[in-house]
Amino acid sequence: MTVDIVKPSELHKVDPVFGQISFDEHEQVVFCYDKDTGLKAIIGIHNTVLGPALGGTRMWSYTNEWEALNDVLRLSRGMTYKNSISGLNLGGGKAVIIGDAKTQKTDELMTRFGQFVDSLSGKYITAEDVGMETRDMDIVNNVTKHVAGISVERGGSGNPSPVTAYGVFMGMKAAAKYKFGTDHLEGKKVLVQGIGHVGESLVKHLTENGALVTISDINESRLHEVGSKYGAKIYTGDDLYSLDVDIYAPCALGAIINDDTINKIQAKVIAGAANNQLANEVVHGQLLKDKGILYAPDFLINAGGVINVYSEIAHLTKEQVIEKTENIYNTALEIFDFADKNNITTHQAAFSIAQNRIDERKKELQNG
Repeated sequence: MTVDIVKPSELHKVDPVFGQISFDEHEQVVFCYDKDTGLKAIIGIHNTVLGPALGGTRMWSYTNEWEALNDVLRLSRGMTYKNSISGLNLGGGKAVIIGDAKTQKTDELMTRFGQFVDSLSGKYITAEDVGMETRDMDIVNNVTKHVAGISVERGGSGNPSPVTAYGVFMGMKAAAKYKFGTDHLEGKKVLVQGIGHVGESLVKHLTENGALVTISDINESRLHEVGSKYGAKIYTGDDLYSLDVDIYAPCALGAIINDDTINKIQAKVIAGAANNQLANEVVHGQLLKDKGILYAPDFLINAGGVINVYSEIAHLTKEQVIEKTENIYNTALEIFDFADKNNITTHQAAFSIAQNRIDERKKELQNG
């Protein structure tokens, strides 16, 4: 008999789901495969105490399936706390489709994905995320009613990106108020990293309010397009994080605040749309606090989009959606104050408030 010695760094290969750090008592993880369309997708359902798990579908060219699984687990967990702290009667879930959205996404693939979503009988409600468009949600809607963010023509709320950006803008204004004593952004130097749909809308709000905006993106043509449209400065250096700015707005992918970047950051405020910005919530959240950098928790200030799609489920008016999104400003100020008074990070403060709402609801359900 031979005994294989497994290195600690290889343990995830033995326990690829339950053994992951990102696995946080998820209720269900569904692997979806279809040979005919080439669909490879993972649906993560983190928590449904507050209601059905709602969260968008992301299509991305992951390096491997391990990376995709880790991403869907982190994202679905984040949705639980985003929905909770926003006061929505929704749980947290997310889906990822492995592949290049520009070359591998087809109507047939999206239809098949919609059928997998439908098989969960409403426990998971999907919506738009990176690599997805409103049209894709309409295709999914052909085979399931468990989808939000469908087109206005179909009675939906349409593209959630503008509302997401507005929420980030409100959260940024709150952070500026807390850090600089005023929420007026005129003359403030702001770096926006990632100028997709949300990033561009944020740049629009910032320039209209007199901020001095610098933009960065891996897509050069997009960079020059947005730069010329709004008069934003284009970053061309090789040390983005050391840029002398007042506010840094990460609006691309997550884990951007990590061991490599955190000591370079010169900004006094971090407030952006990207999910899971802290590579390690505990370690990097504390380091930001120690450095005197005010971090606006991403799962709070980027909640405008989910509030927008929630309107389809809760039958909210456009005015109610805007009102709820604007309230991100007040919630952010409360979290900053709570964190200071309790000498904890802003992420811990936001997390504890969101978790408390889930715990209270769980007690109600248990007590009948």
